[in-house]
Amino acid sequence: MSEENITRLTIDDKEFILIGTAHVSKHSAEQVKDVIEAEAPDSVCIELDEQRYQSIMEGNKWKDTDIFQVIKDKKATLLLMNLAISSFQRRMAKQFGINPGQEMIQGIRSAEETDAELVLADRNIQITFSRIWGSIGFKGKATLLTQIIGSIFSKESISEEELEKMKNRDTIDTILNDFTEGFPRLKTPLIDERDQYLAQKIKNAPGKKIVAVLGAAHVPGITKEIYKEHDLKKLSERPPKSKAPKIIGWSIPILIIALIVYTFLANPAAGWQQTISWILWNGSFSALGAIIALGHPLAIITAFIAAPITSLNPFIAAGWFAGIVQAYFRRPHVSDFENLSEDVFSFKGFWHNKVTRILLIVVLANLGSSLGTFIGGADVIRLFFKNL
Repeated sequence: MSEENITRLTIDDKEFILIGTAHVSKHSAEQVKDVIEAEAPDSVCIELDEQRYQSIMEGNKWKDTDIFQVIKDKKATLLLMNLAISSFQRRMAKQFGINPGQEMIQGIRSAEETDAELVLADRNIQITFSRIWGSIGFKGKATLLTQIIGSIFSKESISEEELEKMKNRDTIDTILNDFTEGFPRLKTPLIDERDQYLAQKIKNAPGKKIVAVLGAAHVPGITKEIYKEHDLKKLSERPPKSKAPKIIGWSIPILIIALIVYTFLANPAAGWQQTISWILWNGSFSALGAIIALGHPLAIITAFIAAPITSLNPFIAAGWFAGIVQAYFRRPHVSDFENLSEDVFSFKGFWHNKVTRILLIVVLANLGSSLGTFIGGADVIRLFFKNL
């Protein structure tokens, strides 16, 4: 059996066999099978979390997605990220005949066949994205969303050179690679923290002999971190939310309401002018976003009505209401979920699919409402000073 890409460690009375795999290599899956069969370990650790494990075992059963729950839980952005990863994987599969993650599937199968305990060793992907999201600021968030949407629509072929580079990264690392070059701080939540988390989970795995199936890029870090103790609870915490957005989020509506009330008391006609201006700017831009997303007429009307109200409360958003109405009247069919990975390849497919159209309505109606808030707020202030 070839020892290439295999790292052996002994800590106290436990033996650890780390297999550094390539996520887009057929050879890696074969090596995982050979090593587990030969070693007959007590535990097999794989670089997956519960969510990705279920996704693999269920074959990405998009049809089970509750789109209403996605909107209510404010997970539309996370779903877009998952779509980006799915689209990226499908593009590789089409071009090279390779399905990323085969070595992880083989690890699961071999663990079952050898009666080894399966350990899901990676951190929850939502926690990782949450910690990334909390470390990049407003500009970074806008850039990341642009890059993710760009990767969904990209039709560029992947070169052989890029494929070789991918063999040393996992799918998440690959998707965000260019982004991490511009934001070096992302290396901590994306690579370093996951190395620590993986190392601790592998060290805690039951039994005397443990095989770990890992992306090759994580092996050097894990080899160093496995000799240390890491707090899994601390590594799984979501970052504390900054108070600044909340303060700004409440300051703007309080200011707008105060100006309108004061103007009403001083000059009722001017107060009505301010109120109408606020409603029209907010409602119109939010409705325009829903129109661009080809929303149902009632979703467009909902965006118009909701935006002037939701803009005064930072905890709710017009796009959520418009999205829920769209989902109610244009409920996605099973085929829409099953066709997602194909439809996200083109603008036409993205707008045609009922699932992605709902996501577009949520995002674009919210963006329109935000723009309307700034313009409408500026007009309220203008009318206030005009009528002093």
